[in-house]
Amino acid sequence: MNLVKVESEKKRMIALGFEGSANKIGVGVVTLDGTILSNPRHTYITPPGQGFLPRETAQHHLHHVLPLVRSTLETANVTPDDIDCICYTKGPGMGAPLQVSAVVVRVLSQLWKKPIVAVNHCVAHIEMGRVVTGAVDPVVLYVSGGNTQVIAFSEGRYRIFGETIDIAVGNCLDRFARVLTLSNDPSPGYNIEQLAKKGEKFIDIPYVVKGMDVSFSGILSYIETTAVEKLKNNECTPADLCYSLQETLFAMLVEITERAMAHCDSKDVLIVGGVGYNERLQEMMRTMCSERGGRLFATDDRYCIDNGAMIAYTGLLEFAYGASTPLEDSTSPSGSEQMK
Repeated sequence: MNLVKVESEKKRMIALGFEGSANKIGVGVVTLDGTILSNPRHTYITPPGQGFLPRETAQHHLHHVLPLVRSTLETANVTPDDIDCICYTKGPGMGAPLQVSAVVVRVLSQLWKKPIVAVNHCVAHIEMGRVVTGAVDPVVLYVSGGNTQVIAFSEGRYRIFGETIDIAVGNCLDRFARVLTLSNDPSPGYNIEQLAKKGEKFIDIPYVVKGMDVSFSGILSYIETTAVEKLKNNECTPADLCYSLQETLFAMLVEITERAMAHCDSKDVLIVGGVGYNERLQEMMRTMCSERGGRLFATDDRYCIDNGAMIAYTGLLEFAYGASTPLEDSTSPSGSEQMK
């Protein structure tokens, strides 16, 4: 009976989470059983053809973070007294934007007398995907603007079985969107996806898989130069290039994911990260999983794309098992970290 009572008390635990590793600032409130009480975010959108720089992104986050805190508490119908811990993304990510969340969390922790939990951004994506989809022990494809990794849980840790050896798949898509001066609203990758649906002609693009790893920088260089020349000569359309790039990049990702599945003797795949919202990637991965007698687990843009709830939930899991971060260690890196 006491064990039931303890479990019941754990499920009532509530965390406030901050995510600000890239161009999105998000604040979420989550309970230990995975119930998302609120999860607002705001995206820094730059003009077409431009990326987002650390300093300007951090200024955006500073402007929006406190209104988001007020909004998420009101929506969740909770007060600071109801919160058990405050969680934030420690890394990996862009240094300046990450520091905004770190500073806010340190201040709120002292004002509200609440413990802090530092969270790994990559693990948070996976844990959010698992709780939302119900995936038990899948091979994880983590694809975003800053990360591309095939991950599986083994011997008590998330372990990387394959990854990009240079730039991330999302970065490759974003940078090509700049070449075509596509809008960054809501995201360059989304606009590439919509344009790719109109593509009719497949343009041969380098296909670079090296064992369990992939490489995208050479592909980007090729499509920025040689392929664009075809565009100037009216040999193809922008839609054809977007279609060809997507098909090539996603086929590479499906290949290394399938190889990891064979290695881990797993039939299920979970896609997380911003690029995981791409319907064509999901379709290709679902076909592969079906052929192996498995299932694909994926989420919509509320949870695939960076958000505060994923940080709150992962941090709360850690906190429930006794983990917390001392105030003096609640910092963020000056640059990117790699998932260990």
